[in-house]
Amino acid sequence: MTSPDRLDAGSPYPLGAMFDGEGINFAVFSAHATKMELCVFDPAGRREAKRYAMPEWTDEVWHGYLPDAGPGLVYGYRATGPYEPEQGHRFNPNKLLLDPYARKLAGQIRWTDALSGYQVNSRRGDLSFDRRDSAPAMPKAVVVDDHFDWSQDRRPHTPWAETVVYEAHVKGLTRLFELVPPRERGTFAALGHPRVIDHLKRLGITALELMPIHAFAQDRFLAEKGLRNYWGYNTLSYFAPEPSYMSGDSQDELRRAVRRLHRAGIEVILDVVYNHTCEGSEQGPTLSWRGLDNASYYRLVKDQPRYCINDTGTGNTLNTDKSRVVQMIADSLRYWATSFGVDGFRFDLGLALGRTETGFDPGHAFFDVLRQDPVLNQLKLSAEPWDIGPGGYQLGNFPPGFAEWNDRYRDTVRRYWRGDASQRGELAARLSGSSDLFEHRARRPWASVNLLDAHDGFTLADTVAYEQRHNEANKEDNRDGASDNCSRNWGVEGATDDPAILAQRGRVSRSMLLTLFASLGTPMIVAGDEFGRSQGGNNNAYCQDDAISWVDWSLAGAEPGRSLLAFTSHLIALRRHHEVLRSTRFLHGEDAPGSGVDDVEWWDERGQKLSAQDWNNPDGRALVMRRALKLADGTVEVISLLLNAASDPLTFTLPAPGEHRRLLADSARPEVRDERIGDTYEMAPQGAALVLWTLDVTS
Repeated sequence: MTSPDRLDAGSPYPLGAMFDGEGINFAVFSAHATKMELCVFDPAGRREAKRYAMPEWTDEVWHGYLPDAGPGLVYGYRATGPYEPEQGHRFNPNKLLLDPYARKLAGQIRWTDALSGYQVNSRRGDLSFDRRDSAPAMPKAVVVDDHFDWSQDRRPHTPWAETVVYEAHVKGLTRLFELVPPRERGTFAALGHPRVIDHLKRLGITALELMPIHAFAQDRFLAEKGLRNYWGYNTLSYFAPEPSYMSGDSQDELRRAVRRLHRAGIEVILDVVYNHTCEGSEQGPTLSWRGLDNASYYRLVKDQPRYCINDTGTGNTLNTDKSRVVQMIADSLRYWATSFGVDGFRFDLGLALGRTETGFDPGHAFFDVLRQDPVLNQLKLSAEPWDIGPGGYQLGNFPPGFAEWNDRYRDTVRRYWRGDASQRGELAARLSGSSDLFEHRARRPWASVNLLDAHDGFTLADTVAYEQRHNEANKEDNRDGASDNCSRNWGVEGATDDPAILAQRGRVSRSMLLTLFASLGTPMIVAGDEFGRSQGGNNNAYCQDDAISWVDWSLAGAEPGRSLLAFTSHLIALRRHHEVLRSTRFLHGEDAPGSGVDDVEWWDERGQKLSAQDWNNPDGRALVMRRALKLADGTVEVISLLLNAASDPLTFTLPAPGEHRRLLADSARPEVRDERIGDTYEMAPQGAALVLWTLDVTS
């Protein structure tokens, strides 16, 4: 094919590089560039074969059309404009720029000072100008044809109230799973492997939440220390899957995995990082957005636009006050939902997306765009409701339609089970769906994503085995990661052979899991928690792409991991089978079932309702939460959650009325499945149990 000398005018919509069957339309936003050039490379991405000036600029979008070009074409951009860092402008045409809408990448970043728009060692710092060509060190964009047959796919559309989330890392989940072919381990392909899906179905989860799979950059400072960015919260492209997670060259392996998970009734949720990019602060590299239009894409200090606002702790914050930035995010979300069949998104540092110059705004245009979009408003949307900026904690303040990670739930449950004083009242609020935080604007209990742990922090097993972080492998002198983990080691720091300590740790872990699945809200567990995965006390394993982070599947086949897996599966099954455990509405202590039994009641171990004095008793360690729900057949299902965080056994008198009570689960006797009990029940120290009975009010 002979390349034309110039581009045709093309169209400003859609943004990105779109193949129409006869050629490719290129469109890229920049409000302040004075010239935009398209650079076409050889298939290997090593040699720039042709450079074209973009012929048109419409509505601040540069565009052009390359006839007779097709999928596989490798390209990048160069933007010319003012280099005035003190005014927020950092254009440098010597720097090759990745298309923000790139759907596939060729090559990787090769760290060199030439990637910076300024001379790194200059006395003028980022006010200086670097004239070296960055193309040899840059990944390039690749034009793709996204056609895939979704006609036979059926999304599970699991209601929020019935959802159980399983957070996992694409590589870490299957890297050590020997039942998956070696070539597929740690890749998208493995997510759809029958043995992986069998495990997820046996466990009973309904949604697989994947840590970031957008293509991300390996941090230079980690590479220089011989470490890697494992978690992936360092986005390089919002439209391209991370290349290292593919077993081959086709992105369809991710689509096939999603389709197979859907067939098994499992939704796929993506953890997405739209709050910042991998370009870092004003002293970071020029890879894409910074070189295309720094003043539009990033929040800059109002009176000193040379500097980025760092509400995210990563050096920069995307500026969602700009319509084109919101468009990029919405286009990205819609692309993953339609082209890859994704069922929902969890927004990392989601508060940053709703920021204005005056602080967080739940009515921000970003939220409005998602809530009115006919594709996105049908998906599961959840957020991490904090960042490090002013007023950076907004738990419960997101708009309707969003669920939120509830760290108060996590910390309260951990503190209660390690034996802290004065936890009854706070625990009751968390068990009942955190209505004090979420019951407004017609929100429901599912808005509280209840978690015991997450990717950042101790695993569940480490929460009961370590009291101090052990992050030496991160090479930051053990200064990184949270210092307060609300954890307890129960006698020995870390691994031990002491059978008494191991038994106690196991019982506390099971009690925490039982608490989680008996609480109102959306439960979430982390991959490997179901059989006791440990990170050796590392509570910030973001840079550990090794056995510290990878799921050790051998734990599932041996004790005590095998029994913990069975117990966790049993708890999830109970939640699925008993609607009273997953109420769709907040409970207020009312006789809603019409049976003389309130929808929620609180008791102590003596079978007495808690008085104000009891609630405020700092030494009160026992609590009974009784819930009731009228079923479609007219019977009332009543379930009691018995909790004993004391260091001694307690005999619980179960509140009347109650006949034919059945013990569904006991963390001290994990083998129990359905056992008849009487009016009293002895609870082990640090023990939790579920008791069920039904009341016939049809006569």
